Amino acid sequence: MDEKRKVIYVGKAKNLKNRVSSYFTKGINTEQKTAQLISRIEKIRIIKTQSELESLLLEAHYIKKFLPEYNVKLIDKKAYPLIRITIKDNAPKILTSRNEDDRNSLYFGPYPNPGAMRLVLRTIRRIFPFQSVINHSSKICFYNHLGLCPCPEVTGEITTYKKNIRYIIQFLKGDINKIIKNLEKERDGFSKNEDYENAKSIQKKIDAVKVVTSPIHRPFEYELNPNLSYDLRKIELGSLFNELQKMELAVKKLDRIECFDVSNISGKFSTGSMVVFTLGEKDTSSYRRFRIRIDGHPNDFAMMKEILIRRLKRDDWEFPDLIVVDGGKNQVSAALEAMETVKKKIPLIGLAKRLETIVTPEFSEITLARNGNALKLLMRIRDESHRFAITYHRKLRSKSIQI
Repeated sequence: MDEKRKVIYVGKAKNLKNRVSSYFTKGINTEQKTAQLISRIEKIRIIKTQSELESLLLEAHYIKKFLPEYNVKLIDKKAYPLIRITIKDNAPKILTSRNEDDRNSLYFGPYPNPGAMRLVLRTIRRIFPFQSVINHSSKICFYNHLGLCPCPEVTGEITTYKKNIRYIIQFLKGDINKIIKNLEKERDGFSKNEDYENAKSIQKKIDAVKVVTSPIHRPFEYELNPNLSYDLRKIELGSLFNELQKMELAVKKLDRIECFDVSNISGKFSTGSMVVFTLGEKDTSSYRRFRIRIDGHPNDFAMMKEILIRRLKRDDWEFPDLIVVDGGKNQVSAALEAMETVKKKIPLIGLAKRLETIVTPEFSEITLARNGNALKLLMRIRDESHRFAITYHRKLRSKSIQI
């Protein structure tokens, strides 16, 4: 913002500290327009989002709302791209445009990053296939074979196609819950009629939507509450704390949660991961990875026990308020043995992947509300642990191949 509290530029970055500090680093030559922007900055407002996709939608929302002058100046007055949907057509097309010059079309954007915008369209298209050219061929097109275009006017799938377009519009508006609710209604209808093939197809769409948009919030929610991300984490932690209390786990707080996972193929290149969430957020500087010393036949129990023992012996690392292991009774048992070995006692649960059930130290299996905040937090922590373990495992395999 400038001295009159007028928004003059909107931008996004994965690492805002690096992005903002780069503008003020001495000795760095900046373009004249960038230098002019910097000279007018009086206040910087930061809003943290939950995903890359969400930040893109929010950025477009604010640019359209405030029309910041430097979002245009910095690209030499070249208009930002928009997503255009020809909603009046019998089979609406989804295109890109630089201007809102068609009254019969619906526009979303502008998007400062054309590459990111195209990524959004590619992501959507894998879930809800659409036409991307004004004059579609009267024959089945190449994209149809890739599952990206239903060629509705050729195949006669107009009704289903228009439903896809409605979902895409809701997606771009951020109405994700509405999409999932409608898809679940479709799925249940197919199941009731014993059309399980179509029901399975709809379920895949539901899963895909959740993966690419979870968690996501509509732009206006951040406008009403700039601290939305912090508040969401607080709600999730409060919900998890209450659930753990019901399980009679001796948790006093959840400032630091550690999650452990192992990754291996036939016992080779076995790795373990430890990810840390501080106040519900990823604390990547505290992540640790382990090259498991046990080799040979795969033994997840022994591997989990090994990495927990090695971690718990590190008195120079801050100890967690809760340990989560990726797995069921075997993994929980391994963690308990590890704590017994090093004479440490820390609240512990397992998250069994198949049904997403919680396994307690007494080996009770507890099912949390599927859409509840507690389970959302645990799944996010577990998935991050799995990703981190897999990444290290692949790195070791690649090195062995190169050798």
